Amino acid sequence: MDSNSKSGDNIGVLLLSHGSTLPFASAVFNEIAEKFKNISDYPVEIGYMKVSKPTISQAVHNLSLKSVDKIIAIPIFLADGIHTLVDIPLILGMKKKSIDPRTPDGVYPEGHYLNHLDDIDFDGKIVLLDCIGPDPFILQIVKNKVADVFKDSESLNKDNTGIILISHGSRLKYNSEFINELLRMFKEKTGYKTTLGFMELTNPSIPIAINEFSKSNDFENLIAVPIFIAPGMHTKRDIPKILKLPSDIKSKIGHDHHHDHSHSHEDVEMRFDGKIIYLDPIGCDPLLIDIIKQRIDAETNSTIIFK
Repeated sequence: MDSNSKSGDNIGVLLLSHGSTLPFASAVFNEIAEKFKNISDYPVEIGYMKVSKPTISQAVHNLSLKSVDKIIAIPIFLADGIHTLVDIPLILGMKKKSIDPRTPDGVYPEGHYLNHLDDIDFDGKIVLLDCIGPDPFILQIVKNKVADVFKDSESLNKDNTGIILISHGSRLKYNSEFINELLRMFKEKTGYKTTLGFMELTNPSIPIAINEFSKSNDFENLIAVPIFIAPGMHTKRDIPKILKLPSDIKSKIGHDHHHDHSHSHEDVEMRFDGKIIYLDPIGCDPLLIDIIKQRIDAETNSTIIFK
């Protein structure tokens, strides 16, 4: 694959996702792709890093069959991390954008998935865009979700309710930078009592964040907002378990996509006995489609008119 050999107006769009052992995430990304197709004339494919199909290489091949000579690949990830800076560039046949903290020397152990990548069957140009980041539309989505909770409950108000934004966590700094900026924006625009917590890898953990938050604020209710695009093991099982909420996903179901880190959580007791309202992830919100449209517009200099 020569990422610079051809350039033309026949553009395809590649939506990049992680993949999940659960069907919920694929359903969300299929809906994202369909809604994007409805507002544009671009051929669109979804490519998954792991577990789900089609793989990224299969999605590139599918676009090549549609006579495109340029692919704009956009990671539908909220924040940069190992996946967007290392894994995806390598899968696309590009240079990685960061040193991999898992293996700084770039030598992966035998059996590691990055040692067994499929060739990219495409001789046109591939442009890899940045991840979404703390976009104002993401802020608006979170604001709308929280506002809907207050609208639907007469017993909730700013004085008796706290809000926690929950992020995954990463060995790299970018996830923390993203959620902290989103937190700053959210506080500035809403005035709600708000904090943040990480599921793993980054501090503060969710229990520690809630303990400190409830100790320094007087509230009876807590709205927990998972800042994830789509539902999956983390939002359906791991985070509810940390929050001591019921889950539809049995604990015996494991991650068979071979993460290189542990999903164990800090053994800290959460000391909050009020009501916890746990929201859904971002999902296929119309504002997310607008973000994708804006990013594609910027790359093409708006030369192609959307429907």
